Amino acid sequence: MHPPSGSGRGLPALIATALVLGLAGCGDDGTPDAAPASSAPVTATGATADARSQLTGLAAIALDRRYAALYAFTGDNGVARNVVATVAGDGSWRVDIANGALGGTADVSIVHNPNGVYQCSLSMSGTPVTPGCVHVATKGEKVPSRYDPRVQRLFRQWLPVFTDRNSALSVSAVRPLDGAQGGACYSVDSIFASGDAPVDVGVYCYSADGLLTAARVGFGVLTLVRQVAAPPTVQFPGPEVGGEAMGMHASSIESPAASGAAG
Repeated sequence: MHPPSGSGRGLPALIATALVLGLAGCGDDGTPDAAPASSAPVTATGATADARSQLTGLAAIALDRRYAALYAFTGDNGVARNVVATVAGDGSWRVDIANGALGGTADVSIVHNPNGVYQCSLSMSGTPVTPGCVHVATKGEKVPSRYDPRVQRLFRQWLPVFTDRNSALSVSAVRPLDGAQGGACYSVDSIFASGDAPVDVGVYCYSADGLLTAARVGFGVLTLVRQVAAPPTVQFPGPEVGGEAMGMHASSIESPAASGAAG
């Protein structure tokens, strides 16, 4: 499978590895599966009485969706990069973000399995990072903000909120985002004028079979490139280690393994 050309800083080592391992299993001729076509109609702009119910239904389908997919992501700084999202057959998941940590100089993965949530690093030539995966949250908890690349939230974290009809959300159907591959798009906002929103407010687009095809939130825009069948489980891109996970800013240069070995 070939990565898209012209996507910012190219395809760093972590994403290349993810494509080889996570997105292998293309057709016999080596051509990847196309993104799923949707039978859902394009929704006109404006609030609709059942927009919330539509999103609730799609999110419920998305919770059971298993896939591996390549996305293009442009952050709020205008830098384009690649993202690989994998939700495996056993329910474990992993999101790989190129140049997503240390001020855009290191690749980062967020991995979720029955033991909790891990932040994983992979060495790049520009930054002395030792590969390793650090446990950063127990199952059901959020990744602490200092270690959080945020992009992974769009795939799994907000689905239970979307399916909860009592969550403090305002939902309206909107025209599809540029690059959204079929399906329907919804503008999601908090009904409270102040305080923390229950999700990242923005626009979310889903195919009829529950695959996220595009999203626009405060920290960037995500669009689906292609998807293939899910692997049985996800793998760590490096060994589990102790110590501190990578920070999001360029000043946070200490690698997980340098902070201490796993006990």
